[in-house]
Amino acid sequence: MGKMISVVNQKGGVGKTTTAVNLTAGIGAVGHKVLLVDADPQGNSTSGFGVDKRTVEHSSYDLLTGNCRAEEAVIKTPFAGVDLIPASMDLAAAEIELIETKDRQSQLKRALARLKEQYEYILIDCPPSLGLITINALCASDTFLVPIQCEYYAMEGLSQLMATVRQIKRLYNPTLELEGVALTMYDGRLNLTGQVVAEIKRYFAKELYATVIPRSVRLSEAPSYGMPIQYYDKRSKGADAYNALAKEFLKRNKKQRKEREGLV
Repeated sequence: MGKMISVVNQKGGVGKTTTAVNLTAGIGAVGHKVLLVDADPQGNSTSGFGVDKRTVEHSSYDLLTGNCRAEEAVIKTPFAGVDLIPASMDLAAAEIELIETKDRQSQLKRALARLKEQYEYILIDCPPSLGLITINALCASDTFLVPIQCEYYAMEGLSQLMATVRQIKRLYNPTLELEGVALTMYDGRLNLTGQVVAEIKRYFAKELYATVIPRSVRLSEAPSYGMPIQYYDKRSKGADAYNALAKEFLKRNKKQRKEREGLV
């Protein structure tokens, strides 16, 4: 049974999609079968894997509105171990259409349920908001991963997200847990960076990944070529960082599986 993880932060410009794309690629590159679901109307994860969202036949919009089976929306990418359910131009209208839908918070969960047997990990790239699409993703997920930019407003956004998660746990998904917190756009030369890291460690010491993602021009360039950083420039600092994050992510999950099975 595959594990489903939402990559979520309601604040835009924090490296959420960059993390979703490159963490997915890093997991796939070391031999794991992984699916990325692009649930962000901007569709940047879709273009980040070289897919034109204007030409896709089926998308995450169709899953949310019940217009197709999940298997019909899956696209095989040229990148090792990685499949994609793309976003389309229609996705922006999904939240309005969902308002009148019964059990509207569970549409994505029902749609993706049958795919959990086919993948080791399913990551969902959420919109930069706490609307119905993000709620659908969190209701479908086992855990959620939060990329945080090392800046002043980081903790404020995180506290809002955690309040939403508490509501979702209480009402819809009592087993939802925090997968981890990843620091992005890291610049160790700035005093503010150190202050933000110290503050996050106060609240999320166990969940904070040791790997940090640096500011990188190459990371910014890679999506315009339709490639994850590991394929665009495998020798870059960004590629090293996301490969290290994927390794840390997998190591944590391996340890958690052993603990559940009583092997440690």
